[in-house]
Amino acid sequence: MFNNPSLITRTAIGKLIGLVIGLLCFWIIPLFSPDTNTQFLWGILLWYITFGAIIGLVGVFDYHPILKISLPWWLTAIVMGGWLNLILTLLAYDQIQAMMVAIFGFNGVFQSPFWFVADGLFAGFIIGLAATKWGGYGAMTAGK
Repeated sequence: MFNNPSLITRTAIGKLIGLVIGLLCFWIIPLFSPDTNTQFLWGILLWYITFGAIIGLVGVFDYHPILKISLPWWLTAIVMGGWLNLILTLLAYDQIQAMMVAIFGFNGVFQSPFWFVADGLFAGFIIGLAATKWGGYGAMTAGK
């Protein structure tokens, strides 16, 4: 399974790591922010599973046809991870802001919800690293 590059393997690894990250968030967030809504926690769990799948799928793109440049795995994973968490931050701004203030304090350095985007950059890198190591990268994962 891990010997041949495969999009299915990349996606499965991304979803598995996303599940682990989502479960950690599901269990850890209530410890630091007890007022967090259960619906938000379930959303974060499912978000990171989907996040991992998308990072796995984006591993097919190793070349930008318009700019005519190679795209290393780490660039695509980091950009996609940051983009996805930026979208989540914009959609759930109030909930993430309440969580960040509860964890870091009202005048804390990390109280801005947009620090959640940095979490996406890091999670995207970790998922992309594992998916590339065990699932391959580029057009060869799509059977070409």
